[in-house]
Amino acid sequence: MNDQANWETQLQSIWLKFGKISNEEFIQQIKDHTVLFSGSQAIPHFEMACAFDSTGHEKEAEPLYRSALNLGLSGLRRRRARIQLASTLRNNGKIEESIHILREEKANYSDELNDAIDSFLALSLYSAGENKEALSLALKALSQHLPRYNSSLYRYAENLESPQP
Repeated sequence: MNDQANWETQLQSIWLKFGKISNEEFIQQIKDHTVLFSGSQAIPHFEMACAFDSTGHEKEAEPLYRSALNLGLSGLRRRRARIQLASTLRNNGKIEESIHILREEKANYSDELNDAIDSFLALSLYSAGENKEALSLALKALSQHLPRYNSSLYRYAENLESPQP
């Protein structure tokens, strides 16, 4: 196992402790581990942002997400960072920026996190008072996972966005 893979394995071991140790101890363990990372600080900043965000410290998480992205975070972590930053922004009262980020992700990328994008976009739209669009997005995402009624629910969700006579 190379150094990077070993670092990732140890990181996952720390994340498995989340909720089983105090938030302070968890944050400290992530902090201690991220200083061991060699290379760009994008990944350590992202992981620290995740730790702060997961423990309810959104104000501390926001600048770390931004830094990770500015430092060139890539791959699935980049996508996760954009989703999590948008969620954090909503929690920090920056709803319009949250919506902008999520709409941009929705328009430009597609992967296994598409439903997460739609779900967090629905939350941000709801916070902005755009209740019909929020409900429509949430129902469309849900319709993909139902054992039955997928098409019906999807069509109903589309109709929510149509102007009513």
